[in-house]
Amino acid sequence: MMRARNPQAGMTLLEIMLAIAILVVMMTLAWTTIANTSESKKQFEKYEERNHELRMAIGRVVRDFEHAYLSRNEDTNAVYPRTMMVAKSGSRLPDIRFSTLDHRVLWADANESEQTVISYVSRNDPEHSGVVDWVRREQRRMSNELPDSEPADYDVLVHDITGAKIEFWNWKNSEWQDTWNTMQADSQKGWLPSRVRITITTKGPDDKDIKISSQARVWMQETVTTLITQ
Repeated sequence: MMRARNPQAGMTLLEIMLAIAILVVMMTLAWTTIANTSESKKQFEKYEERNHELRMAIGRVVRDFEHAYLSRNEDTNAVYPRTMMVAKSGSRLPDIRFSTLDHRVLWADANESEQTVISYVSRNDPEHSGVVDWVRREQRRMSNELPDSEPADYDVLVHDITGAKIEFWNWKNSEWQDTWNTMQADSQKGWLPSRVRITITTKGPDDKDIKISSQARVWMQETVTTLITQ
């Protein structure tokens, strides 16, 4: 007897093309999801890095101002006193220089004390054109010489900063002001603000402004007569 021939069990060309098209769509969707997840993770990490940088910077500035001080042990004829607080407002970054007890002595037998002079200055990034960094300058030795002529250590507080604003609470008239000068008799000679308000503005990964603010309480508003040095 002749056996009946079974119909062909293979797939037609149309079915193969349809299966490939479905597979391509599924792979595209999977790749898009993975790419979006990876991009979101990178953006989140950039936000975290930027936020950490800003919090570290503002914490450092707060500690510097908390330990600000003035001393009466000064040469009254000196053009540049060893202890001072001079702050001038600027369109982008303020110009500030002040004495503080926030120097960290790293060695037990180091010939230095906690006294130092801090300045916050702007500096153009040498590796990125048009980028401005906010830099902390710490003078190694206090002296009556021109500040720029003294050796100092420089640390970048905020990279690519948009702006910073520092305000001082004048406890005599109960007002915030963006200038302070203890070197002039008609200004704030011999006393410091009770509080300092710091606001930092910079750009985030999405090019939107990120603003962080904090306050420092200055513990010694009046001049001290003696300081213990190491």
